Amino acid sequence: MDKKEQLADAILKSVKKSRESNGRKQLTCAQAFELARHYETKIIEIGNICNQHNIRICKCQLGCFA
Repeated sequence: MDKKEQLADAILKSVKKSRESNGRKQLTCAQAFELARHYETKIIEIGNICNQHNIRICKCQLGCFA
């Protein structure tokens, strides 16, 4: 498994723990930044993977996402 697949797998495991009441998968901004640091990748890569898997970024540290 390459680095990008490992990252996608880690993101999917993280979102299994937290879902909105409507069942949509979500990842907090803090989790996204932690994953980016851990996998030594840019935060935009985390965002791209989230978009591909219909994962919502929530609790944005900058207030961009509610």
